[in-house]
Amino acid sequence: MVAATAFPAAAQVPGAPSPGEKIAEALGTSPVYVDASYADSVPPARQKQLVRQIEETGLPIKVALVPLVQGDAYDGDAEAFAGVVRDHIDRRELILVTGGDKLSHDLHGYEWPEGKHQVRVAVGAVGFLDEFKDAGLAAQTEKAIELIARGDGTKAYEDATDDLRGGDGGRDGDGGGLSQGPSAADGEGGGSSWLLPGGVVVAVVLAAAGLFAFAGVRRRGRRGPHLAFVGLRRRGRGRPNRYPSATGSPFASPQAVFAASRTADEAALRRQTEAEVLALGEAIQAADASRPGMQGALDAYAAAGKVLDAARGLPDLAGVLALVTSGRDALEGTVSPLPLCFFNPLHGRAERRIHWRPLGRRDQLHVAACEECGAAVRARRAPEVLTDHVDGRRVPYFEVPGEQSLWAATGYGSLLPEPAGEGLAGLVGRGEFGRG
Repeated sequence: MVAATAFPAAAQVPGAPSPGEKIAEALGTSPVYVDASYADSVPPARQKQLVRQIEETGLPIKVALVPLVQGDAYDGDAEAFAGVVRDHIDRRELILVTGGDKLSHDLHGYEWPEGKHQVRVAVGAVGFLDEFKDAGLAAQTEKAIELIARGDGTKAYEDATDDLRGGDGGRDGDGGGLSQGPSAADGEGGGSSWLLPGGVVVAVVLAAAGLFAFAGVRRRGRRGPHLAFVGLRRRGRGRPNRYPSATGSPFASPQAVFAASRTADEAALRRQTEAEVLALGEAIQAADASRPGMQGALDAYAAAGKVLDAARGLPDLAGVLALVTSGRDALEGTVSPLPLCFFNPLHGRAERRIHWRPLGRRDQLHVAACEECGAAVRARRAPEVLTDHVDGRRVPYFEVPGEQSLWAATGYGSLLPEPAGEGLAGLVGRGEFGRG
């Protein structure tokens, strides 16, 4: 028996089971639940094939294919949906495959306990396989179950993304310093290699000169409204994201919505930033035009679109996310918000400002850091940093000369004057982004 009934999020009868409860109840009868809106993509015959495939694996796999959109019972968040369904399924071990959500059209995989079957990366790998790029939802789900059953999701993910990582197992800009990037399974960077073999210190040349250069440039008038909204197609990949969210909370679900994972490739990150720029524009369009922060939000939106159009790598895409975050802060009237993490803006919003002295320098900088980077500095360890290319070498992004990189000169906002100052959006509007 295969369930295939739609349960709308709205107009729930008081005391009646919630949509999540109903789906969990249906999954107790059949391991496959397909919402009526997906009935054409996954017809009953294919649903029965999925049931047989799951039974053959012998694993506690459940498939819940439900369209998730912002404003529904889960606010369009696949992880929130999975959590609700999990709460209503009385099983100690569970593997759940869900459909796409408001940020990604790809499948998502979750498991309890976490990591035993490498489910997240196994399901995430499907979206990278060329033969499944335009495959239907049924075929993608079948492949996801196959990869889960193999138990080598990490290898499958790395094989699927090998061409995106240059075929050497490393990831451009993954925060691993000058060393090889992390695997798809660990999700953690290798730490920044600021000490070369033999203990030779790599000189960290921050862009203080570039920052001071900004102070001498006259400020021009603000740009007018920029509301040329474009319908952007996006397909997020892989593990939970860490990008700023369109939900209204800059970093929701343990910062899971701020950035695709550290193992994400540039193409996936670009799609995610496109979605965030679009979401910011929609939020501006829906907001009261007389809101005090409207002009700042418009400036940030225009700047984010400009940087996205010209972005050449992860540092630029991280800059888009910094601008989107500042735009949301302006729109929401956030008082004295902290910028993104100075060391790696893909870590999300900074937790606090800290004093940090780069190796080889006597002066200290007052920068914004996320919790893990702040802890690394306190422990006298090198934080994980976002990297960039200079003369064919990968270096911490802030080692790029300030006259060549707006991000090095500003630290994605950490090095700009606080609380007054022009801000990243103003600098981009004046052409500082393209000056390198």
